[in-house]
Amino acid sequence: MLLAGALANGIAVFIGSFIGVIIKKGIPERINTAMMQGLALVVLYVGINGSLKGCDVVVMVISIVVGVLIGEWLKFDEKIMEFGTFIQSHIPHKESKDDTSVAKAFVNSTLFTCVGAMAIIGALQSGMTNVHETLYAKALIDGVVTLVMATTLGWGVALSGFSLIIYEGTLTLCAHFVAPYLSTVMINQMTCIGSLLIIALATNIKVANFILAPFLSIFLTMLMGL
Repeated sequence: MLLAGALANGIAVFIGSFIGVIIKKGIPERINTAMMQGLALVVLYVGINGSLKGCDVVVMVISIVVGVLIGEWLKFDEKIMEFGTFIQSHIPHKESKDDTSVAKAFVNSTLFTCVGAMAIIGALQSGMTNVHETLYAKALIDGVVTLVMATTLGWGVALSGFSLIIYEGTLTLCAHFVAPYLSTVMINQMTCIGSLLIIALATNIKVANFILAPFLSIFLTMLMGL
């Protein structure tokens, strides 16, 4: 099945998030805080590690600047937050002053699970050869990560499973057409810029407005003949 890898990855996120929400009920607040701090370190490491893949500075600057201009113009962050708030308002849940917004959980977990070389290379591998080992391995990693995220950010993390299936599924279906044009340099450029967005999760930057930057780097790399 062509989309087996993408579906497995999404299901792993659903399962991990569900377990995380269940576990959260029995974990003291101080443990939740410590887990969140540990997760922040993991996210930081993943972001830094990915950013070292190698990226042309000119491509990076143009991609980020143009990407954020488009994101601000189309108000990606605002629309995603509104979507999360809409879902939150239509699902009964116990309110608490310590509740983390569904929108924040959705944005953070979507960026973490969707950005990176494994998602790109795994989807391309699935599309071109119908071999899903890379996405299966990523599913295990994402399952554990979203479990930890859900213990601190709540059930909104599970929504990233839908984003992940759509993202990886689209890449898989398009793999036959885009694979010949995605060189190692292009993938490294995209991974590097995407990893910078992961690092940005630790700040107050509206990361969702930068989401087009990694994809713009592909076209810029082609135009510049890198």
